[in-house]
Amino acid sequence: MDLSQRLQQIQEELRSHAPCRLLAVSKTVPAERMRAAYALGLRHFGENYLQEALGKMATLADLEICWHFIGRIQRNKTGEIARHFDWVESVDRSLLVERLDRERAGLPPLQVLIEVAISGEESKGGCAIEGIFSLAEQIVASANLRFRGLMALAHPDPHVAARNFAQLSESYEQLQRHFPAEQIDTLSMGTSGDYPEALAHGATEIRLGTVLFGSRPKEQ
Repeated sequence: MDLSQRLQQIQEELRSHAPCRLLAVSKTVPAERMRAAYALGLRHFGENYLQEALGKMATLADLEICWHFIGRIQRNKTGEIARHFDWVESVDRSLLVERLDRERAGLPPLQVLIEVAISGEESKGGCAIEGIFSLAEQIVASANLRFRGLMALAHPDPHVAARNFAQLSESYEQLQRHFPAEQIDTLSMGTSGDYPEALAHGATEIRLGTVLFGSRPKEQ
């Protein structure tokens, strides 16, 4: 199937799980393929690598793309991330909140998700689940950030992943009750390999790369 057919198939699945946003994970995807995806109606694109993303932003500056940073954040990159992205989905510690808030001054608020270390794998980043509420408090108190919800990568084992999704969904609902005045509306979970299960657990955003764009070169 080509991109158009794959996208149509996914959108059919999402109609029974509305509202749910499709975030196109476009790391290593050439700008012209992203332009083609935009022409098919995609508006939200997620990038993992800052320098690659900045190049694409320049090339695609004529398009009204909503840019999400979804990769690990190096603290010396917070300034450029804060100034160039609309969303940051991988905030996992207090220092990043402080730096992103300071660097975003003078611009519209930066939409922020807390990345949660839900899978138990050391190779994946994220805030410990018991630290979510204190980090959320800090984001809510920030002048230039808006707290919108949670993001996580589940364990590759489907049985463990199901428990991960259920736990994250429960934490998300607790946050909504704890911060009733905030617009907490984003539960970002589910990738190309496990998004149907994430949808079944209430995901409001799924992050799809391979299932949309095909296999990408193996990362170094």
